[in-house]
Amino acid sequence: MTRAGPIIVVLLAIVAIWYAAAIGLNAPWQNDVYRRGDMVDVPFTQFVQDTWNQEKPVLPTAHQVFGELWNSTALVAPNKPRSLIFHAWVTFSATALGFVMGSLLGVGLAVLIVHNEAMNRSLMPWIVASQTIPILALAPLIVVIGFNIFTGTMGIPTDPARLMSKAIISAYLSFFPVAVGMVKGLRSPEAIQLDLMHTYNASPSQTFWKLRWPAAMPFLFASLKVGVAASLVGAIVGELPTGAVAGLGARLLAGSYYSQTVQIWAALFAASILAALLVIAVGVVERLVNRSMGARPA
Repeated sequence: MTRAGPIIVVLLAIVAIWYAAAIGLNAPWQNDVYRRGDMVDVPFTQFVQDTWNQEKPVLPTAHQVFGELWNSTALVAPNKPRSLIFHAWVTFSATALGFVMGSLLGVGLAVLIVHNEAMNRSLMPWIVASQTIPILALAPLIVVIGFNIFTGTMGIPTDPARLMSKAIISAYLSFFPVAVGMVKGLRSPEAIQLDLMHTYNASPSQTFWKLRWPAAMPFLFASLKVGVAASLVGAIVGELPTGAVAGLGARLLAGSYYSQTVQIWAALFAASILAALLVIAVGVVERLVNRSMGARPA
């Protein structure tokens, strides 16, 4: 309880600020409603209740958001387009594919950079420069061009082509932290450790697998946690500019088109929950890998 106490206090403070902000932001519309209905001398408690329960509030309250989450998950079949689980699965599919692609690319680039000075000088600046381009500018180009190539040139069906197009954006965002983290990790062994491997007449591959790779594991999983969250952002961004009909990004678009702020916030919370679950999953894999390698539990 001692550890949970500060967390609960902070959470209660956030909720209190949230509800107080909802009163201020929703008050203008509520006063206009009272004015048009010739309602005067409305009790303050009624005014607060009305600002907290508007149909299309500027700032939805917590009970409205979590009510929408409950209604669109527990009360709807998960295979229906009205279900947030359905949309979360669509986004997760692109996220997982892009995350795997980006992680493999990042690890491969890191290995090349560490073992080849020419690659280090030529690749690293471009890897850093690639992240300076706004993803919102690239997303429409990648999705449209990739979709046309997959469906036209390669003859891939529509749904897999759309999935792969979004996965490319996820991979674009996730490969960078993995590449940078693995470069740092593979270079983390000290000179005395490398000299010891040389004394043992170890081959480059033995040095890599027995020294550099185990030393890079903490850096790898720290980078993967950042990369999986970035991959989710990429999948959602990939759904925004294309008029997608499924996915959390599509849910956000639909809510913005019809001013359904409660729906927008519910989709945002669903994305946050999905991101948390993905990071937790990476953490579980990290503990399993550490245990298999004989590492002591933290």
